[in-house]
Amino acid sequence: MPYTPVVATLAYVLSPDRRDVLLIHRNARPGDLHLGKYNGLGGKMDPGEDVVACVRRELREEAGIECVSLRLRGTISWPGFGKQGEDWLGFLFLVESFSGDPHTHNPEGALEWVPLARLPELPLWDGDRHFLPLVFDADPRTFHGVMPYRDGKAQRWTFSRV
Repeated sequence: MPYTPVVATLAYVLSPDRRDVLLIHRNARPGDLHLGKYNGLGGKMDPGEDVVACVRRELREEAGIECVSLRLRGTISWPGFGKQGEDWLGFLFLVESFSGDPHTHNPEGALEWVPLARLPELPLWDGDRHFLPLVFDADPRTFHGVMPYRDGKAQRWTFSRV
């Protein structure tokens, strides 16, 4: 069977001093697959978009900011991640500078500046704890991983860097 994932972007926006990251606390929509969790900003790619156009649009829509400088940090294949077991393929970006003042909330929840040191304390998807260190580390190489999910739980994590 061919691999036909939902393609999406996920962005982690750094504060100007690089100590905090802008996250969404998904606390606004009952029934949200992500309810109660913190996550980066982003979403599904629209037809006709490339991944950079997608992440820029998502940040504009979700946070009201414009990317000035961003870097692709990695890609992750999430087989079985979706609500109905759909496969997802994500492009993860680190936004190193932006213009505008971020919103404090959007229809999905509250936007919060979180100190990078506090990330391990937050309610995150369990699998995020595996790849988030790669998003923020100093290694210039892009990572490419796979993290199969079953019943909302990550089954394993493998990655390579190039």
